[in-house]
Amino acid sequence: MPLTRAQVRHVAQLARIGLEAGDEEFYADQLSGILEHIDRLQEVPTDDIAPTAQVVEVTNPLREDVPRPGLTQEEALANAPAPVNGFFRVPSIQEEA
Repeated sequence: MPLTRAQVRHVAQLARIGLEAGDEEFYADQLSGILEHIDRLQEVPTDDIAPTAQVVEVTNPLREDVPRPGLTQEEALANAPAPVNGFFRVPSIQEEA
């Protein structure tokens, strides 16, 4: 079923698209072709296909979390350029008050 010029103008208005004079016929042909393809897809028998959100099975590729000991404070600060009182010293990003 081809679209009418009025339907094309209505769709253009909904999409906030400005049409030049004479564009309605061009877009009517284009949109009608798209709708014909959609109608053809409606003919595909899908009754035996289970609904799914994913085409392929999704698995978690990450390893299991295993707790293990972390660094001591001394080990963490070993390569710090200027530790102060057991903490990292970083450059200020604000002016001191």
